[in-house]
Amino acid sequence: MKIQTYYNHIRFYKPHHFIYYPVLILFLIASIYLAITTEDHLIWAFISVGFIFLFVLAFMLRQHYALTLQNRIVRLEVRYRYFTLTGKRFEEIEYKLTDDQIFALRFAPDDEFIPLLEDVLKNNLTGDAIKKAIVHWKADYHRV
Repeated sequence: MKIQTYYNHIRFYKPHHFIYYPVLILFLIASIYLAITTEDHLIWAFISVGFIFLFVLAFMLRQHYALTLQNRIVRLEVRYRYFTLTGKRFEEIEYKLTDDQIFALRFAPDDEFIPLLEDVLKNNLTGDAIKKAIVHWKADYHRV
């Protein structure tokens, strides 16, 4: 397995990203072409709208379900790590952080976590800035 870094941490689900979406886009293009070039404009326009609806719905549902669950798990992980490292509850400072900041902190190893968290609270770093500030990336190979 390749070592995970800031530059390669985005993950793709091959059947979904490289089969389902390309086929759906191909069918959408074909239906739009047929709506323009054939005499049955109305039926092909309706089919095109159906493909657009399927595309948007599939994207939204896939993202929504997976990311909602992942966000809950990451929050629990960060809370647990903070408690383990400090003996204090993370909820006491969690309200000061955005979701983006919390989710970026998960990539920090334990020895960088607390100093980085203090820097985030002091300087209000963005999630991207947090990720770039991590010296020894803690990979997350099991995320969606």
